[in-house]
Amino acid sequence: MKTILEEERFHFISDENKAIILAFNDEITKLGYDFGGNIGSGFCWGKYMIIYSKSGVKSKQVAARIYIRENSIILRVFLNKIDKHREYIENSKSFIKDVFTSDYGTCKHCHNEKDGTCKFRKSYSLDNKFIEKCNGFTFEFLEPNLDKLSDYIDLLREFYPVRRSCTVS
Repeated sequence: MKTILEEERFHFISDENKAIILAFNDEITKLGYDFGGNIGSGFCWGKYMIIYSKSGVKSKQVAARIYIRENSIILRVFLNKIDKHREYIENSKSFIKDVFTSDYGTCKHCHNEKDGTCKFRKSYSLDNKFIEKCNGFTFEFLEPNLDKLSDYIDLLREFYPVRRSCTVS
């Protein structure tokens, strides 16, 4: 990963942002996820994007992305079944919990509404409040930093527990 970030095309990324990308990469790899050695186009999310999916499986479930923009990076995590993790989220540090409870990404019941449902909507309850978020804007950590890295990884570990293989003798 470090040699990739040394490529000319990534010289605009600050040393601080490179450090969080490298540290995040090291930690998420321990959970069994990688980026496949490819940093691709960021399309509308930024100049570049790093996509982390489960290693060694055919069906690539995306757990996280890092959007690389001209002056910042964004860590986005892909989480499902939020209600199942309610207690964890409600007891998380504010910068984790705020991603779930703030107004950012609130569902506006747009044109994707079909028969009262939307495949892009995340609905859950936290602190006795019903919340609906648009999946296109959910669970983004703006300007992630090294001080919060262990909390990001703990969040991923909560939603994507490392499965231990069982050996039979």
